[in-house]
Amino acid sequence: MTDWLAICRDAAVDVRRVLDELPNRPDREPVVAAGEGGDDTTAIDAAAEGVILARFEGLDTTIVSEEIGISGAGRWRVIVDPIDGSLNAKRGIGFFSLSVAVASGPTMGDVRFGFVHDFGTEEEWTATHGQGAFLNGHALEGDGPKDRIEILSFEATSTASVAEKAAAVVDLAYRLRIMGSLALSLCHLAAGRVDAVCSLKPARSVDIAAAQLLVRERGLSIDLFEDPPFDVAPLDVEGRSRVVAAGTPELCQQLAAALSA
Repeated sequence: MTDWLAICRDAAVDVRRVLDELPNRPDREPVVAAGEGGDDTTAIDAAAEGVILARFEGLDTTIVSEEIGISGAGRWRVIVDPIDGSLNAKRGIGFFSLSVAVASGPTMGDVRFGFVHDFGTEEEWTATHGQGAFLNGHALEGDGPKDRIEILSFEATSTASVAEKAAAVVDLAYRLRIMGSLALSLCHLAAGRVDAVCSLKPARSVDIAAAQLLVRERGLSIDLFEDPPFDVAPLDVEGRSRVVAAGTPELCQQLAAALSA
């Protein structure tokens, strides 16, 4: 059995070293390529991806990563976002993460292990299919998100998209938070720190594959409402649907309806 947790922990240490080697904005933000996921690949993205791919080299894996796309033909599909929240990372804002999911097949329902490392707080979020969700090795238990949305996290945002959609959620959510890492926002939902999460542009599997497992292991709801069903969403680098997540399917449906109005 491959020790995926140990590999992911080592990869997080490797990325931390990259951050130390590229400490300033001029070091991190130069564009060096065009990523397969559709975004520019910056120096920090490329360097982080490089050390992570080295960690999985030689294993029986197919790698899905934001920058290189899909590589390899191994048994286990490993879905990687080397820096989720890369704008925060480039600007020195301590809310960005490494996200790694391991799946036994090509769809979201095949994800068996999820790992998210927060480089701001150094918190480690993990989940194993059928075995629960964990924060720093301790089971996530107790209070989850509220039955009404006190805090809604908007992610994958631009100023224009926030201006367009904020009015639609006035009657649903009391407060908005825009923090800049979809993976971490979903982890915060799993811990009950926020009450709902939605992306304002189509989410890619690299953004959500790991964190969605924490959400579902906590018995919470998540949906790609523009391209259902969630379980058959392909583990690739294309964005097909915006994501909504909350404590109940009913709240997810209300959020989806608001975003679609």
